[in-house]
Amino acid sequence: MNKRLTPALVKGTLLASVVLLGMKAWAASKEANPRSDLATIPALDLPRYLGQWYEIAKFPNRFQRKCAGFTTATYTALPDGRVQVENRCRQADGSTDVAVGVARQVGGPDSPRLKVRFAPALLSFIPQVWGDYWIIDLDRDYGLAAVSEPGRDYLWILSRTPTVGKPAYDALVARLSGQGLDVRKLVRTPQE
Repeated sequence: MNKRLTPALVKGTLLASVVLLGMKAWAASKEANPRSDLATIPALDLPRYLGQWYEIAKFPNRFQRKCAGFTTATYTALPDGRVQVENRCRQADGSTDVAVGVARQVGGPDSPRLKVRFAPALLSFIPQVWGDYWIIDLDRDYGLAAVSEPGRDYLWILSRTPTVGKPAYDALVARLSGQGLDVRKLVRTPQE
């Protein structure tokens, strides 16, 4: 069968070829310059990490949009080896919002990579209800920490005290910037 090349067919074939070549070039550039993996701390002593932390700063996110400040996270060991996570914040009207979830370590007993779920336990079999919680910076005294996830869309700076000195905060922010996090998005959290 002899197909006749019409100007429309040639134009369509040429356009498809250009789009395909563009997609291949984009994919090749991604492979040549992949976004580096987000580095976590080498190991986590989970019992030392448990307890109350104050949120010092964060990337704004949809699930904390009603929080006006005074935000804390409390981690408590559960008998089954998981961790209860209780997040509290004060809303603009003065009321307190509380979210209780559960976390589990991924990769062993000293892994700094956790999965956290705030959805009902009934839904725990669905992978999408578990969010990544990676500890990417932690001082040796377990007093100042940074938590994010592989996509770098979320970031929290946590402290054992409601305030952090400027030199320590600035040094942490510089390290986070070095990890490819857009620290310009950080918003300080009012604390009492």
